Amino acid sequence: MATTTVRLDPDEEHTLDELAEIHGGRSNALRAGLRLLAAETQRHVALADLLADWEHEAGPVDDDAVATMTDRFEL
Repeated sequence: MATTTVRLDPDEEHTLDELAEIHGGRSNALRAGLRLLAAETQRHVALADLLADWEHEAGPVDDDAVATMTDRFEL
């Protein structure tokens, strides 16, 4: 297993300590954060692919339609 050094400011270190209590240690908290970030990235890629397919089939996405959906789904 690899070891990585992370430099944290005092606020980030405090946050990590709080999360460590919940997740069973600093390493576990960082792993959980990494998994969440990876999942969010995958969702963004999937959304970009969806929009590309949509534009290919229906033409460019209208900015007003995007704004309406953003408001409707509180994005």
